[in-house]
Amino acid sequence: MSKTVLAVDDSASIRQMVAFTLKAAGYEVIQAGDGQEALDKAKTCTASLVLTDQNMPRMDGLTLVRNLRSLPQYKSVPILILTTESSDSMKAQGKAAGATGWIVKPFDPPKLLEVVGKVLK
Repeated sequence: MSKTVLAVDDSASIRQMVAFTLKAAGYEVIQAGDGQEALDKAKTCTASLVLTDQNMPRMDGLTLVRNLRSLPQYKSVPILILTTESSDSMKAQGKAAGATGWIVKPFDPPKLLEVVGKVLK
């Protein structure tokens, strides 16, 4: 059974890079351009993992994490925040919101796959 990753980023090029990296490793990828679109998609399908940017229009990553954690089907789904934000306070906010982990952009594709592989075991 292939794992499905919900990739959320307002940058089309980042989304494409993430999708390309994950698809090449055998994952199915659902893409969303911001937190609101991701939340709408999450309500109709349950992903094995959510990979979201922090700074996006309409709904940011932390708000998305909190909203997803309020849905029964996303209580235990790993959520990784992929962002340029690397401050300890942002990471603490992410953890408090329910994020599983933090990946700083620009990401290294092998590193991304390694982290995704770890959280999906």
